[in-house]
Amino acid sequence: MATTLAERMNILQGSASAAVMARVTEMKRQGADIIGLNVGEPDFATPDHIKAAAEKAIEDNYTKYTPAAGIMELREAIADKLKNENNIEYSAGEIAVSSGAKQALFSALMAIVSPGDEVIIPTPCYVSYPEMVRFAGGTPVYALLDQEKYSLDVKEIEKAVTPRTKAVIICSPNNPTGTVFDEKSLRALAELAVKYDFFVIADEVYEKLVYGDAKHFSIGSVSPEMRERTITVNSFSKTYAMTGWRIGYAAAREDVIKSIVKIMSQVTSAVNSVSQKAAVEALRGPQDNVAVMAAEFEKRMKYTVERLNAMPGITCPEIQGAFYTFFDVTPYIGKEVDGRVLENDSDVCRYLLDEGKIALMPGSDYMQKNRLRMSYATSMENIKEAMDRMEKALSRIRDIGKM
Repeated sequence: MATTLAERMNILQGSASAAVMARVTEMKRQGADIIGLNVGEPDFATPDHIKAAAEKAIEDNYTKYTPAAGIMELREAIADKLKNENNIEYSAGEIAVSSGAKQALFSALMAIVSPGDEVIIPTPCYVSYPEMVRFAGGTPVYALLDQEKYSLDVKEIEKAVTPRTKAVIICSPNNPTGTVFDEKSLRALAELAVKYDFFVIADEVYEKLVYGDAKHFSIGSVSPEMRERTITVNSFSKTYAMTGWRIGYAAAREDVIKSIVKIMSQVTSAVNSVSQKAAVEALRGPQDNVAVMAAEFEKRMKYTVERLNAMPGITCPEIQGAFYTFFDVTPYIGKEVDGRVLENDSDVCRYLLDEGKIALMPGSDYMQKNRLRMSYATSMENIKEAMDRMEKALSRIRDIGKM
């Protein structure tokens, strides 16, 4: 008998979004005209002043290993940012620079979760959270967000709390729903965290992409007691259009950060030195590009929501932040088209890819059935064409007289 793989591989699932991306890439390679609305990646270029800082770092031969926690200059810039913008005070020793927010999230879970621990995840949720929890030896426990507006339902979270609860993971603005959790609900969650003594891992990567009257609020700012129980995670990917630079960070009390750094030191040694210099400039330099990008996303969001809600059978709730719509396609489930039955949201997603040549993500990958996630982080031209294609493809289902 051949040697076997590790037992953990029987429970770990690959990234659903990466799988869709791979299929779309292959279809494009074969010549298909696909509009990709499946990836959460700004279509803007990294601002010039940030790129110039990276170029200078290369010219200065700043290309060697850095400390595992990240360079002091960057950690100090992050600390200033958190104090001035998020009202949370951290020292440089309470900050760890990571290869993207994903590494910070993964390392945080590895640092705090022991086998048998439970981590509550409000759903719908980012596809990687449950798998990260399982990899750390924990058990993901799901608590539904409010099903009308996808707001944080603290009562549902409290119902899910047990003596084994180690943490709650929140994402605001939320991926995939676009909801911004309000200050009142976050303060209520903070009270639970202190009462039952669990961590809150706050994924804040979309914090600068907030629309209308919505306001981002950092749960770690609630109180000194909550600061001790919060792990704030962020990245430069969404705010500064730096997805490929792979740089993010975690901020938490010192013993948590030391454990995160210990893990990262064994996995990646250190973060890309050039990206760290670019990140310093991102925080210290002009912020005009952030406002321009957010304004453009808001414009695209309004158009997208209006188009979706005008399509028969589609319901799309209000979007407050990030760059996703998360819309209901329940009326299309169970319908037949081209001799096949659309049995679930994944089938609808595949149909729209095959027939409409538009790539979306099925809601079931985010722990919510009968929904589709669409990213509007692409040009208005692409969005308009995608909406036309979707409308046409869905009309073929309606035309068969079964809706």
